[in-house]
Amino acid sequence: MNRFAHFPPLPLLLYSYLATEILAPFFASFLILNSVFFLVKLIPFLNVVLELNIGFGDFVRLFSYLFPNMFLYSMPMAAMMAVIIAFSRLSSDTEILAFKANGISIYAILPPVILVSLAIALITGYFSVKLIPTGEIAMNQLMFQLAKEKIDKGIKENAFTEALGDVVVYVESIDPETGQWLNVWVSDMRDQKIPSITMAKSGSMVGDTKKMQVTIILENGSLNRPDGTYAQTVTFDRYQINIPLHIPSVIDGTDVTRLSISAMPMKQLQQTATKVGRKTKEGREALIHYHKRLVLPMGCFILSLLGLPLGLQARAGKSAIGIPLGLAGFILYYVLFTVGKNLAETSLLPVWVSMWFPNLIFLVFVLFLLRQTANEQPLIPSTICNPCIALLARLLPPIKEKLRLWIHLPVKKIIAGPALNMRRYNQTREELLGPGHLTVGTVHGNAKDMSCHLPGCESYSCRHCTIEFKNMQIAMQAGFTPCNACKAILEKEGGNGDVLNK
Repeated sequence: MNRFAHFPPLPLLLYSYLATEILAPFFASFLILNSVFFLVKLIPFLNVVLELNIGFGDFVRLFSYLFPNMFLYSMPMAAMMAVIIAFSRLSSDTEILAFKANGISIYAILPPVILVSLAIALITGYFSVKLIPTGEIAMNQLMFQLAKEKIDKGIKENAFTEALGDVVVYVESIDPETGQWLNVWVSDMRDQKIPSITMAKSGSMVGDTKKMQVTIILENGSLNRPDGTYAQTVTFDRYQINIPLHIPSVIDGTDVTRLSISAMPMKQLQQTATKVGRKTKEGREALIHYHKRLVLPMGCFILSLLGLPLGLQARAGKSAIGIPLGLAGFILYYVLFTVGKNLAETSLLPVWVSMWFPNLIFLVFVLFLLRQTANEQPLIPSTICNPCIALLARLLPPIKEKLRLWIHLPVKKIIAGPALNMRRYNQTREELLGPGHLTVGTVHGNAKDMSCHLPGCESYSCRHCTIEFKNMQIAMQAGFTPCNACKAILEKEGGNGDVLNK
């Protein structure tokens, strides 16, 4: 007897169809995004390649170590865009409507989205937890190896080698089997004006990857060091010269040869935080890197689920708004992630609270959008949307008017400039007035209400004053009447009082 007989069969054909619809745009988006990131990283990367004279094989190896860091950001975005594009197409072609007509709800099509998103998130987690630290260590070792090979190739018989900066090496002969130097001469100019000269019968060079330095080992020789007017001569059986390597390894602002805390495995990060103290600056930094490697893959899963309700907003004959909304959501997530990281570095909150709060906020937001979409309701409820629209309706017109004036007035001034200059003749800027371009000192008349104004009146430069008169008497003869303020001015002057009586 089959104990699972009462369970309905899984619609595997539907699930495989939806998974295929998601994976196709995922690989396309993933390829496009990484191509863009590749071009962005390539230009600063070429400086290192040309300086170290790296071959094509080493170039591919070196650049492959950068890909895990790129995948950590490109995979979440590609996964979200894939879900949006897939369901935008299904919705535009009314396939979602056909699913609903056959009794297939939004919740019924969630399993393939969850499985694909989870698979991509797990791959992202593997890159974050395992490959990024491994790649950083491997890049450090490869860069050191390439620099040391460049130095080894530069050391030739009967030639001065300047590949070590202020240390110049001369080798008379090199044993082809052991690589041992014979009859070595070394000039060391580091931190001194007169070089120290070291001569030895034999020598060799070894490298230390962790310290990023090479060591010249000399045997059976003497060291001649100047000391003012005298010189010191020291004989030795074995003498070492440690030379730090300054490799041109800064790629896009990051020194790829410096092993940072991001190169530590997960277990070592926890041990470091416990050793130095979880509340200290170094301990919090270790915990931030620990949680970052888990937060971003989980964010990839949440952002992928966000693509489902956004993609279903598309309709037949309408543009898909899910893509710009998805990009806005992606940017908002990383803004919150940056805020959480800064809080983890500076605040007294536990690191895990500050690092995980963006995921918690977005998870609640995504579950809410899924519920709204499944119930065929707008993504933003009317109780929230209507007040926001009303607020925008009040704020946008004044802003729009200010922008219009800000753009329109300079343009109008540029166009009207030559015409105004023709009317100004020899008058200076101080002799001209405002909107009507009337002369200062004359009586200004308002043709709209047949009033006239004297200098000093608050309406003297109003935009309706378009006529000017030599004096008040001529203005009144033309039918204009002084305003109350101008009458008071005339009465104070006294001498022009007879003008008002006429």
